[in-house]
Amino acid sequence: MSVLDNFDTWKDFLGNRLQQAQNNGMDEGIMSTIAAEIGDYLAANVEPKNDEQRLLADLWHSADENQKQVLANTMINLVKNKNAH
Repeated sequence: MSVLDNFDTWKDFLGNRLQQAQNNGMDEGIMSTIAAEIGDYLAANVEPKNDEQRLLADLWHSADENQKQVLANTMINLVKNKNAH
């Protein structure tokens, strides 16, 4: 099973990677840039496997570069807030 098969599993995976990056001293700006690059890659190369991913892909494809960065930052906040609760 891939981490992309289930949205909650995907969020857990992202949250764990975010925590590792923070623990290793990665700057939030760099994390934000990397998140947008991952979004570009996924949108171009990975078929959405569930409704949540389909929505994110649709939003990504309709967004300009600034909006994509906001979506990437929103995903970072989503997994940060999930880990904080």
